[in-house]
Amino acid sequence: MKKYIAEMIGTMVLVLMGCGSAVFAGSMAGTVGAGVGTVGVALAFGLSVVAMAYAIGGISGCHINPAITLGVFLSGRMNGKDVGMYMLFQVIGAIIGSAILYALVTTGGHDGPTATGSNGFGDGEMLQAFIAEVVFTFIFVLVVLGSTDPKKGAGAFAGLAIGLSLVLVHIVCIPITGTSVNPARSIGPALFQGGEALSQLWLFIVAPFVGAAVSALVWNYFSDKNEKK
Repeated sequence: MKKYIAEMIGTMVLVLMGCGSAVFAGSMAGTVGAGVGTVGVALAFGLSVVAMAYAIGGISGCHINPAITLGVFLSGRMNGKDVGMYMLFQVIGAIIGSAILYALVTTGGHDGPTATGSNGFGDGEMLQAFIAEVVFTFIFVLVVLGSTDPKKGAGAFAGLAIGLSLVLVHIVCIPITGTSVNPARSIGPALFQGGEALSQLWLFIVAPFVGAAVSALVWNYFSDKNEKK
């Protein structure tokens, strides 16, 4: 149970800090760029992962992302029971993080262009959003699988590599979808945003899972080559 609670806390922190940077670090004009900017928001997400990796990595592995959990499962590193429980507690953690943001917003002001940090895409941009989420999740999960590989991984530096790769992904993807690459991170804010965020939520669940599955296939191929050598 400890690892499930750890995943819940880690995902809560990711949503609170990452989405919170967009909610509170913007400007009265309604643009994140006037506050910490795209890079600042990207850093908030990446640094949250780095912090949690070293806080709970030894307990649960610090997935804090259903897409990562799926990738790890498909690469043969965890059992089916843990997959379901990890994802459940990740979603619960994201909802708690979003609830805290909602409480902060409704009891005061906020300067960002969003009150929840929900993901979304414009009219006629669904295909662009889907491609972006699949590709960037693929890249992110591939880094996770590679850096945490028991034989070929980055060891104690894995958390740093993963966090920095998430920063990189956000820098490019924020203007497209707000960057999900994490179904739990999208579910929490969408529940509090409602409306269009909920109607578009399916994309931010399906696309990251597709990207994660492709990552696992690619990493399994790389692993097989390494074992043969």
